Formats: sequence, structure tokens, C-alpha cells
Amino acid sequence: MENEEILDDIGALVEEERALRTRAGGLLPEELARLADLEVRLDQCWDLLRQRRAKSEFGEDPDTAALRPAAEVESYRN
Repeated sequence: MENEEILDDIGALVEEERALRTRAGGLLPEELARLADLEVRLDQCWDLLRQRRAKSEFGEDPDTAALRPAAEVESYRN
């Protein structure tokens, strides 16, 4: 996956996240679950993009960067 594709995915995820967050009247349980999923997927995409950029910066192949598991990426917050 190229950087541009990752950025496109991020844009689509952010758009969906904003739409959910701006809904009047609150969210249904399944929408809250979707919002939580979007947050995790965004964290994974940003992490992958950072990996690719770092590898490029240091002369490594950015295509060796891999999507990390949600539990790993989410543990970075703590």
C-alpha cells in the first residue's frame, strides 16, 4: 500500500468519524461501536504511514512496513 492510498483511507475514515460525531440526538449502540472501530483503524493507518515515512527517511524499503495489530497500536497511548 502506497502512502497516498493510506492517506486516502485516513480521509475516508475521518469523514465517517466526523459524520458520526456530529449526529444530533446521540448515537445508537452500533454507531458507538463503529466510532470506536474507526478510532482504532485511524490509529493503525497513522502508525503505518509513520513507519513507511521513517523507513524511507533512513533508506529502507517502505513496503516492508506492516499494519500492526490493534492491541499493539492502542497500547502506545498508555
